[in-house]
Amino acid sequence: MAKINTFTYTFKMNTSIYYVLAFLIGIGLSVQIGLNTQLRTALGNPIAASLVSFLVGTLALVIYALVFQRELFSDCIPNIKGGIAWYKWVGGLFGALYIAGMILIAPQIGVANIVALSFAGQILFALVLDHFGLLGFSMHALNQMRVLGACLLIAGTILILRN
Repeated sequence: MAKINTFTYTFKMNTSIYYVLAFLIGIGLSVQIGLNTQLRTALGNPIAASLVSFLVGTLALVIYALVFQRELFSDCIPNIKGGIAWYKWVGGLFGALYIAGMILIAPQIGVANIVALSFAGQILFALVLDHFGLLGFSMHALNQMRVLGACLLIAGTILILRN
């Protein structure tokens, strides 16, 4: 019997959960679009729906932190007071634009189309971020397999858009 490299097996087992979680997050994003679109209809305003969505999410994170990570607040306050570069705060702006954009656009073109198009944008720019190691990511060079994978994903996007 071949000896199994315990480290490699453990590493693969430990990291495989992240792939499953990433897939589930994708499902969650599609559900979020539908729920936020319904909230828009109920409130009559896409910005109000975005605001409520962020407030509920913020409340959930505060409750989580209070229950499971009480040290979070005392650990982070000195970092905030110490000064953080302005551009590091902009991620929340992108989140707000994403949510508001999804709420505005989904009723017009459908969930599958908006997810496919936003995914195409994500994958193409992710390849740029990885290739150049931008925003602090480790570098993962663009190669033929990554380009082929992106092309296949873009082809899938085109097929989805053809309704």
